Amino acid sequence: MRRSVRIRGLFALAAVALSLYIALTTPVQLGLDLRGGTQIVLETRPTAATESDSEATDRTVEVLRGRIDALGVAEPTIARSGDNRIVVELPGVQDPTKAADVLGRTAQLTFHQVIGTAKTSEDTPKPMPKRPRQHVLADESGQLLRLQASSLTGSDVREAIARFDQQGGAGWHVTVDYEGPGRDGWAQLTGQAACHPAGDPARRVAIVLDDKIISSPQVDPSVSCDSGISGGSTQITGSFTADEAKDLALLINGGALPVPVETVEQRTVGPTLGTQAITASLWAAAIGTALTALFISAVYRLMGLLATAALVCYGLISYAALAALGATLTLPGLAGFVLAIGMAVDANVLVFERAREEYAARHRPTPRSSLTAGFRGAFSAIADSNITTLIAAGLLFVLASGPVRGFGVTLGIGVLASMLSALVITRVLADFAAARPWVRRRPRLTGIAHTSTVRDRLDRRNPHLMRHPRRWLAASLAALALAVFGIALRGLDFGIEFTGGRLIEYSTAAPVDPDRARTALAEAGFPRAVVQASGDHQLTVRTHELSNAQAAQIGEAVSNLTPSANKLRDEAIGPSLGKELRQSALIALAVALGAQLIYLATRFRWLFGTSAIAALTHDVVILIGIFAWLGKPIDGVFLAALLTVIGYSVNDSVVVFDRIRELSRRNRKTPFPHITNQALLQTLPRTINTGMGAAFILTALTVLGGDSLTDFALALLIGLAVGTYSSMFTATPIAIELHKRT
Repeated sequence: MRRSVRIRGLFALAAVALSLYIALTTPVQLGLDLRGGTQIVLETRPTAATESDSEATDRTVEVLRGRIDALGVAEPTIARSGDNRIVVELPGVQDPTKAADVLGRTAQLTFHQVIGTAKTSEDTPKPMPKRPRQHVLADESGQLLRLQASSLTGSDVREAIARFDQQGGAGWHVTVDYEGPGRDGWAQLTGQAACHPAGDPARRVAIVLDDKIISSPQVDPSVSCDSGISGGSTQITGSFTADEAKDLALLINGGALPVPVETVEQRTVGPTLGTQAITASLWAAAIGTALTALFISAVYRLMGLLATAALVCYGLISYAALAALGATLTLPGLAGFVLAIGMAVDANVLVFERAREEYAARHRPTPRSSLTAGFRGAFSAIADSNITTLIAAGLLFVLASGPVRGFGVTLGIGVLASMLSALVITRVLADFAAARPWVRRRPRLTGIAHTSTVRDRLDRRNPHLMRHPRRWLAASLAALALAVFGIALRGLDFGIEFTGGRLIEYSTAAPVDPDRARTALAEAGFPRAVVQASGDHQLTVRTHELSNAQAAQIGEAVSNLTPSANKLRDEAIGPSLGKELRQSALIALAVALGAQLIYLATRFRWLFGTSAIAALTHDVVILIGIFAWLGKPIDGVFLAALLTVIGYSVNDSVVVFDRIRELSRRNRKTPFPHITNQALLQTLPRTINTGMGAAFILTALTVLGGDSLTDFALALLIGLAVGTYSSMFTATPIAIELHKRT
């Protein structure tokens, strides 16, 4: 016994020390929604000559990496996602237009001999045997030129440098130096053009980038026929600005993309929005944790204080795990991390309530023996509830994408850290404290040597809550019908993550009336724009797909309504990606529920597994229905909240069913409704105390979390209430009705 306690203590000390070291030496990587910047998701497209497979995507990643390095962005991230998608994160970049233009251009650079002019693009000659293919493009002035097939490509270029001609006054140009066969090829191309007289279009050489002529200079009169320009160098002129010349040089040096790419998602978040979210979450965490600590300390006294210390260790371990794994902490993950502090109280409350029961039932008990029995009795409920949540987290990581996948990582880390905190650290601290002589002499100081007021009242009155289980089911069905009616009547306001489109949020110097903003946007050519006011000085505009030029028009229209308007975030998602995110989230959710059903049925019985999943479905539909009635958006943040509610509801149902299973083994002849009623009465104090601990955190998050987290916290508060109710008065009555039929 002493050896196991010593080993447990050393393990807890090592875990805390290692976590502290990692936390002090390894920072957690923040998502762009917290640190500000631009995220661009590119999708490769196949061509007639090249397939858009994983190999082509890998080559594209390397080309893009060179372009990003040339942009000078600090700590950029570029990674392949799937076979044909690339995610680029550019911290600190607030204007995504330039970055998207540089990254998205194919940069197919070619050099052509000009044959002559054309009246229309249809004047292109038909290909003839043994004759170079010709095509027509407009030059810088709009004149159509007939071009021969390319003689040189960007692969023949050694280096391109943007320069400013101070002496000649020609402004910015790009000097191109050729290498290897490119030097002879350039001399041959210019030599052929020099054979034509001055003023003849055929004396020009066209430099084409992505099927657009960027420069078509005439060969200098000093160049003789068939000799061409020696030295392997030329200049691309075209009235470039400094940025245009530098971008062109960057594209030429970076090389051509193996396949074309299309921007399917683009997000820009201002640094102030992320800073506000972090500050608000830290305040919510500090105040919520303080209130939770006061509550459990008041209820469980010394054990409550030790549980608070274990909660601090839980937060440290979770943070260290995120840092060590290199996981990215996003806005939903941050809010979930704050919430998990309240949820982590659950395991401690389970143990302390079981210890109270053991103390009251034993003859001449001691706090230490009661705690040992409490940990042993609560272990199965803690293990089952956390394993079901881990199953969901693992499937979300494997099957989902985007913020839902990140939430799966945060959820899994939180669950494992919670188990370590409750089953190891809390136990080490509790064993140490309970063994002190001054504690043994004052058992009531521990908080487990007496029963709670709620339990005392329940023992005196012994209410039969499950006398009429169908009444509870009728109430649940009525709530479901109201939720479904709200969904059918009001519809669901899906966010752009699931529908595609563009969302732009502004911070305004003065409050802007949404109706006035809608009128202004309609006059600017955007009559279907959805405008919402968020707080006194924030305005959100949501539309269908927009170009960057159209987004600038919206910004100008908003700026005309207020002295100043700063863009806080800008998100653009293509319809195909939105559909994919929606489908992947639904598939992940369905598979997670199915896996939980199988696990619960294996651990308990099909009766309990089916009841728990039915209660989960009840919670999900009601929460969605309430958001439909309130007109709140169904977006990635809401989905993260929904998944949290599912995890909480599963935990509650597992605790009740674990007690039913335990009582059924002891009293096999007792009617099932009486056993379920007794299980509800015994677990009700734990349910109330756990709910109160989570409610403190959520209330602080709702009040202090700011506009970014208000909907998230609201969804969790609603889910907390609905989940607490359904685990007792939906899942249990369903189990009773199913038991009658089996």
